Amino acid sequence: MILSALLTSVGINLGLCFLFFTLYSILRKQPNNVKVYAPRLVAEGKIQERGHFNLERLVPSTGWVTTAWQTSEDEMLSKLGLDAVVLMRIFIFSMKVFSFATAVGICILVPVNYLGSQLDIDFSGLPQKSIDSFSISNVNDGSKRLWIHFCAAYIFTGVICFFLYSEYNYVSCKRIEYFYSSKPQPHHFTVLVRGIPAPSIGSYSDAVESFFTEYHPTTYLSHSLVRRSNKLQRLMNDAENMYKKVLKIKAKSDCRERYKRSGFLGLWGPRVNLVDHYGKKLEDLECAARIEQTSVTEKAAAFVCFKSRYGAAIALHIQQGVNPTEWTTEKAPEPEDIHWPFFSASFMKRWICQLTVIVTCALITLLFLVPVVLVQGLTHLEQLEKWFPFLKSVLQITVISQVITGYLPSLILQTFLSFVPPVMILLSAFQGYISRSQIEKSACAKMLWFTVWNIFFANVLSGSVLTMANIFLEPKKIPSILAALVPAQASFFIAYVVTSGWTSISSELFRSTPLICNYLKTIFRCKEDDGDFEVPSIPYYSEVPKLTFFGLLGVVYFFLAPLILPFLLIYYFMGYIIFRNQLLNVYKPKYETGGKFWPIVHNATIFSLVLMQVIAIGIFGLKMLPLASGLTIPLPILTLLFNEYCRKRFLPIFHSYPAECLIKKDRHDLNEAMTREFLERLKTVYRDPTSLPVRYTDNLERPHSPLLTTDVRTT
Repeated sequence: MILSALLTSVGINLGLCFLFFTLYSILRKQPNNVKVYAPRLVAEGKIQERGHFNLERLVPSTGWVTTAWQTSEDEMLSKLGLDAVVLMRIFIFSMKVFSFATAVGICILVPVNYLGSQLDIDFSGLPQKSIDSFSISNVNDGSKRLWIHFCAAYIFTGVICFFLYSEYNYVSCKRIEYFYSSKPQPHHFTVLVRGIPAPSIGSYSDAVESFFTEYHPTTYLSHSLVRRSNKLQRLMNDAENMYKKVLKIKAKSDCRERYKRSGFLGLWGPRVNLVDHYGKKLEDLECAARIEQTSVTEKAAAFVCFKSRYGAAIALHIQQGVNPTEWTTEKAPEPEDIHWPFFSASFMKRWICQLTVIVTCALITLLFLVPVVLVQGLTHLEQLEKWFPFLKSVLQITVISQVITGYLPSLILQTFLSFVPPVMILLSAFQGYISRSQIEKSACAKMLWFTVWNIFFANVLSGSVLTMANIFLEPKKIPSILAALVPAQASFFIAYVVTSGWTSISSELFRSTPLICNYLKTIFRCKEDDGDFEVPSIPYYSEVPKLTFFGLLGVVYFFLAPLILPFLLIYYFMGYIIFRNQLLNVYKPKYETGGKFWPIVHNATIFSLVLMQVIAIGIFGLKMLPLASGLTIPLPILTLLFNEYCRKRFLPIFHSYPAECLIKKDRHDLNEAMTREFLERLKTVYRDPTSLPVRYTDNLERPHSPLLTTDVRTT
């Protein structure tokens, strides 16, 4: 790719970013768009969909930037929790790293690379220069200037490790502080017990109470047995939907709208009173649900609650029975975070689901190679002309060729990639996790490695199947193979950062899909009830992998093609402002992991560092500087030793809270009057929603009764 093609891509994406920013600053002021751009504030009652026409609303402004920038971290912690703060710390960490990298790369490495003559590129003007002339590929073989890159690799590794240690220490301290400052949480006092042995006499409930009363007599409080039926769940969902439908009809002011034909879409059949018609269906669903509740059997799983956090921790970390497959314990999620469907799944079914998901992920990875190969063809005009010879005359037009090579490949790849996160969420849910937070963490890990393999390695190695085979058959050649192939894709990844990074982060601010849906509702006069209005949750599973992948590109190409660094720095700066705004106005957390996404980011950064160092070993060898190649070998070893130290020092804090913290918190709660009330509520908070009484028709008879009674039943 030549420099003018890159500038074309930059110009297109800068225009799109400016358009999104301008439209957002105008549309966010319109009263009809409040639920699009500030749903969290609407749900909290801090803003309403009222207002009169005002010319000031049509003038773009930047007040939202100031508000997002000035909000303190403590405010975000109190409003959004530690996970949101950790998301912001990822941006802060990345900006620190790439501010240093950009200063070194642009001021030192780019001039050194440009002054080389290895590629023997002689274009007439700077716009016609190849991007490769700014990369390490242009430095002459055996040149002493390569020692500058060698020193830069060592210094950059030290800087990243320093910032990684500082952030790991900061987040772990914040995790402990957040634990101390939080009110008593049900999941701190509760463990999930599975594999309850089938009792010879009595029920599962009796067996659980007998076991924990005998072996945990001073700390055992109560238990809630899991009762789950897919048929019952469907009936409960149908009953709730029917209940909401009746409420909507009763809320209509025009009584004539309550009478329609009972057939499909109201097109045929006798005219009926919809309130009575759907009310009768609701009664039938309630009756069927009550009958099903009486026939639901107990499952060999229960939520067991304890009087103290320390008592729950002992039950969690100590084997309960002689047989390790019985009375198994695991952490209980927050009550609102529970994902119920797989509680009834047997061990064998969950194991089969795990294998199925692994195979499915492998197939998706292979299928994704199709758009990767297509994208690679677009980055090389000569290959595209070979595939489609009838386009040869069109491709010779300068503007078209620059758009195709500089903008279109990244756009196509990003379009295909946008379909992957929902698929990963679906696969993770199928694995049998018991909470939404576990599902999203699993999807986050899947997305990260899927992105690293399919966007990075697949693009780098897609030139030859034989090359991909050599990677696995001859591991000793990995540094030299990567050193030869990775720099060649620098231009593609620079364009990818601009297209997929800048535009996607600005489109996050614009929220095009919710905006279109909102306008369609306005056009067709579809009123949204407060009970149907749902505040979106923070998309950790898609954003964390994206942030860490862009970090990988920056680390790997730091000394190979430092021209990518300023584009990455702009991306992280825009993302920092935009996501602070979105977290304050749009998203509402639906669970809290206590910062457990940070270890994923730490491990991904270590992987990026080691990958950069392996490529450095290979490239110094290819550049005829064997001494530098040999002296780089200790670098990945030192990095892995640093990572091992961080694992020993910080990772245990993210797995479980230490006894010191648990006992201190328990002692502090002894002096609180609310603790006794909390323990009383704890006895019922983990009760299976499908076991609650079904009383929708009773609520219909009380028109002013809140919908909260039905919300409690749903998960």
